[in-house]
Amino acid sequence: RREFIGDAFCGFGALALASLDAQAAAKNPLAAKAPHAAAKAKSVIFLYMDGAPSGHDLFDWKPKMQEYFDKDLPESIRNGQRLTTMTSGQSRFPIAPTVFKFAQHGQSGAWISEILPWTAKMADDLTLIKSMHTEAINHEPAITFIQTGSMIAGKPCTGSWAAYGLGSMNKDLPSFVVLNANHTHPKANVQAISAKLWSAGFLSAQYAGVALRSGGDPVLYINNPDGVDGKTRRRMLDSLGELNQMTYDKLGDAETKARIEQYEMAFRMQTSVPDLTDLSKEPESTYKLYGEAARKPGTFANQALMARRLAERGVRFIQLYMRGWDVHNDVPEILPAQCKDVDQALYGLVQDLKSRGMLDETVVIWGGEFGRTIYSQGKLTKDVYGRDHHPRCFSLWAAGGGFKPGVVWGETDDFSYNIVKDGVHVHDLNATILHLMGVEHTRLTFRYQGRDFRLTDIHGNVVKNLLA
Repeated sequence: RREFIGDAFCGFGALALASLDAQAAAKNPLAAKAPHAAAKAKSVIFLYMDGAPSGHDLFDWKPKMQEYFDKDLPESIRNGQRLTTMTSGQSRFPIAPTVFKFAQHGQSGAWISEILPWTAKMADDLTLIKSMHTEAINHEPAITFIQTGSMIAGKPCTGSWAAYGLGSMNKDLPSFVVLNANHTHPKANVQAISAKLWSAGFLSAQYAGVALRSGGDPVLYINNPDGVDGKTRRRMLDSLGELNQMTYDKLGDAETKARIEQYEMAFRMQTSVPDLTDLSKEPESTYKLYGEAARKPGTFANQALMARRLAERGVRFIQLYMRGWDVHNDVPEILPAQCKDVDQALYGLVQDLKSRGMLDETVVIWGGEFGRTIYSQGKLTKDVYGRDHHPRCFSLWAAGGGFKPGVVWGETDDFSYNIVKDGVHVHDLNATILHLMGVEHTRLTFRYQGRDFRLTDIHGNVVKNLLA
């Protein structure tokens, strides 16, 4: 009887809370909303390695491949799988073993490459997934797929779904912020990224990501023009808001309401963004942790530090892009440079969050859109090889926010070409991220053109074995 009465009161409380959420959302769509269930994570930092890092050379060590140098990939392994047009015309598919040394690290025994020494130090903080897979074999659809759950552009991205489902924790900053880091190697092949990747799609524009620039004004056109002071800008926005409100009252267009809120957010960001981007108060210990590169705007280390500062201020979803990982050639030269750009800062970010008591409530994800082939694209020597795209398996790691630390999940075959145990699809990853934020991915929907859409479409399962 006590349990029944207790459950009943909880149920009434949930209904009352849902009613209050609905009232708040009607006034401000970005007002904080109650999750479907208790959330482990408040924020997500997705460190997106655009171009797709090579798992063979970083996490998925296959020592047997040393014996297969320059031997053809067996057809029984490839089994007629699709190839890109960049290698489909090759007469051979010669095996290219990694040139890098591997060692086991931490209690988990994770095999990690010598070109990620700082990452290796935090092996027991990581959930290393070696059995990710996707359908897309080319960059554009693959990037769009992992970001939005669809290979066709125009759908909301993960950060927008999170903002739509949970609202904002800071009225002075966007709920979803995008950062872009520079790479240093001049020969690194870069893939184009554009605002469609942080678009709100058919959701209200309020839920779109706001990109912060690392040079000049962090947000374009946010500062007052010459001759316009704060009081003048405030009067202008009040008058404009009244006109927009009249339009909204007449037409009921949600985008008009969104425009009003965006103007107000921009006004508040005139104060909050300068405070966010001012690193002068960061202690010297910060730069020892992230590396000296963190002092230079636009570096990965600098942007990783900015990601921590955003999470610290209650930004719900932070997407940090780093290009240059598309290693179709010269892997032994380019990949170490890419890793050097990010490695210490990755360690610094995770340890910084941990020392501040934030890691338990912040999900950190590191990875790209697909994997790379074990066979070489183009010229193959002992010291020179390239790798083509491979969607059937790739590696990705997560830390914090309810992911189980010190876990190595999934297995691939000896050629790292096919998954043989515990595969994790892109939809499963997104379902798991939402779950840790307290959101049931099958319930977070939006009706558009007569259909209820969701991030995971009609797919996806929470990978409960990855949860703490």
